Amino acid sequence: MAATHTVDVVVVGAGQAGLSGAYHLRRAGMEPDRDFVVLDHAPRPGGAWQFRWPSLTYGKVHGMHALPGMELTGADDSRPSSEVIGEYFDTYERAFDLRVHRPVEVSAVREGDGGRLLVETSEGTYATRALINATGTWDRPFWPRYPGQETFRGRQLHTANYPGPAEFAGQRVVVVGGGASGTQHLMEIAEVAAGTYWVTRRPPVFREGPFGADQGRAAVAMVEERVRRGLPPQSVVSVTGLPLTDAIRRARDEGVLDRLPMFDRITPTGIAWDDGRTVEADVILWATGFRAVIDHLAPLKLREPGGGIRVEGTQAVRDERIHLVGYGPSASTIGANRAGRAAVRAITRLLDKAGAETGAETKTRTDEELMPAVM
Repeated sequence: MAATHTVDVVVVGAGQAGLSGAYHLRRAGMEPDRDFVVLDHAPRPGGAWQFRWPSLTYGKVHGMHALPGMELTGADDSRPSSEVIGEYFDTYERAFDLRVHRPVEVSAVREGDGGRLLVETSEGTYATRALINATGTWDRPFWPRYPGQETFRGRQLHTANYPGPAEFAGQRVVVVGGGASGTQHLMEIAEVAAGTYWVTRRPPVFREGPFGADQGRAAVAMVEERVRRGLPPQSVVSVTGLPLTDAIRRARDEGVLDRLPMFDRITPTGIAWDDGRTVEADVILWATGFRAVIDHLAPLKLREPGGGIRVEGTQAVRDERIHLVGYGPSASTIGANRAGRAAVRAITRLLDKAGAETGAETKTRTDEELMPAVM
């Protein structure tokens, strides 16, 4: 049996939320590989960004907030976002000595002895007092199911493995999904494809004018209410609508964003509606979003009847040792930063309480003692 490593905190995931949590653990006086460990299944730094399609350049990224303690400066807007943000995350990990373990797969989190959790991984088992779950959604793309789907003779793919527009040259492409990814895919594919069709379950909502702090708080509150009730979280973007940019306006004027209602079935050569309409297609691209990666937490029985994990702030209501960051209302980059800080504050109180009960001493240090200089 693999050896068991004992730490106070395990962070699962090294995307924006996980690195934010690790940063704040360092600021709280904890040492990596002694007091806490960061585990990431990806092959290199960059979180989900490293898997984004090459045509998503840094200049096309909306709302990328810097990680706490270090700005992203001087980035070339024409470079792929996967490269720019991957390099930034790599620099960040080294600057703050976060010592991320990768690639490490986390298979399950179970109840252990003495109030500890057992985190079972490909590099052994960690016995921990608290867990920051920052696994995001990228590894769980959502594929809807429709009658006849298995009969389609063309190609079906998801945003998670979207290769960029060049592969669709001269083809007839159906893009399914009304979010930001769907519209981005559609607009760039339309420039090379023989024809494009946009299909969504609901009419898209385009947002005009500024999107200020009040609107942002209202959107986050809607998502937060779902996770507080134990329902699967929606993305913040799903309740804000699509910003009506100049590119969106041009695409609407050119007919690229002429939306069709959701089809009823898939045929061997395309899609069809019950009213007799059909569309012939070579490709169906599902831009239908992602679901939270939380199956490894199943042994703890945290899910509610509604299908989600009930969360107050970042803490799982059923277990104060578990904090979910980058989940639901904290799925945006700025939300992930705030959630990392909030989770560490709660975990610090939990560890202090446990230390007081066992008579163990705790030590805090100043920020100057804790953090290496960042040039």
